[in-house]
Amino acid sequence: MAPRSTRKAQVVSLFAGAGGFDIALERAGWDVVVATDHAPDAMETLRASKAAGIPIKGRRGKHLAKTALIEKDVATLTADELRPRTAAADWRPDLLAGGPPCQPWSSAGHQKGLKDSRGQLIAHMIRLVEELQPRYVLFENVRGLVTAVGPKGAPGEVLRSIQHDLRDLGYSSRIATLNAADYGAAQRRVRLYLIATADHELPEFPEPTHHRYGENGLKPWVSLGELLDSLPPAQHDAVVRPNGIDGDALRQLTPGTGLRTKGRVMNNRPGGQWGYRQDAFLADLGLPSRTIRTASTPDWIRLPEDHDIRRLTWQECAALQGFPRDWRFAGKTGNFFRHIGNAVQIDAVEAIGRTLLESVRNGPADTPPPMPPWPDYLTKRVRYTEAEHRVNGTLRTRILADK
Repeated sequence: MAPRSTRKAQVVSLFAGAGGFDIALERAGWDVVVATDHAPDAMETLRASKAAGIPIKGRRGKHLAKTALIEKDVATLTADELRPRTAAADWRPDLLAGGPPCQPWSSAGHQKGLKDSRGQLIAHMIRLVEELQPRYVLFENVRGLVTAVGPKGAPGEVLRSIQHDLRDLGYSSRIATLNAADYGAAQRRVRLYLIATADHELPEFPEPTHHRYGENGLKPWVSLGELLDSLPPAQHDAVVRPNGIDGDALRQLTPGTGLRTKGRVMNNRPGGQWGYRQDAFLADLGLPSRTIRTASTPDWIRLPEDHDIRRLTWQECAALQGFPRDWRFAGKTGNFFRHIGNAVQIDAVEAIGRTLLESVRNGPADTPPPMPPWPDYLTKRVRYTEAEHRVNGTLRTRILADK
């Protein structure tokens, strides 16, 4: 193995959005040399936050201070555009990081998968892996990508295809689903992560630092109530109260429950498959929050000192995602929620970033890393989905909640 490197590790950040990946990786010790997105309001958020000179938590320096910001569609980006101006022609980033739009695979979306044009953007990330030859790749997406079907209609086909394409480029990859609450976030956000390399050690994902009950020497989960207690009082103009018939029903809810959707009868669920409406759930302050979504209808909360229930504010959602309090979101309030909900959870990605930084500093491996098998729990998830498809077929189509 080569001598341990002490130089600054450099990141190219694709699909940067509001900057969640960039914040997390800079906190972990990386330098983000390029961040790019096609959305004007996302790029304005990055430009405004860069100009604000926001300190990096736990590290000297300001967020995005060394970062070139490129507003462009990833489909037209080239390696030459992403290479720093002073870099040599054979420059390789230490890490290419990105989370292509998750809506094609998300249970909160229509789940059109590869039929959604956004589902094709993964191919452009892989193309840029080929052009840039990064030492590591870090990919994040929703858990639904694990069981997403490809052209042959087989659950798991899309994710296996991504790994196969990377393997064709010489990259072995490891996958896992991680819960942000297990890494100190006050949010139960489970996401799929993939790390890949062609010539370095392929590390295991970081061990959890937290546990729901604080068992095995780990810290207990951070609750939503604890997070809210650490924040300033909600701004009056950001508070939304319930009204109408739904408002009366919401006030009667027990924390940790919500108004139900209409169920759909299935072959193995004659009583119907139901769930809670995404826009009508009363959070349990004693647990981490549910997953922060992109909609401007986050969960309701009932604070001990408050006279009525209210929704989480966008500032509170940003804090649950790990954003610095003074991050400068651009656009209208609806844009704030969208960018916050689309971002990675920063605490979880910071933990992964520290693991990858240690690996890149160790230098190249003596031999190319082998390709590890899928974790058993993900293989079982695919098998369960296959069984559901056989039994229920098209009846598994998701029903949107009545508004």
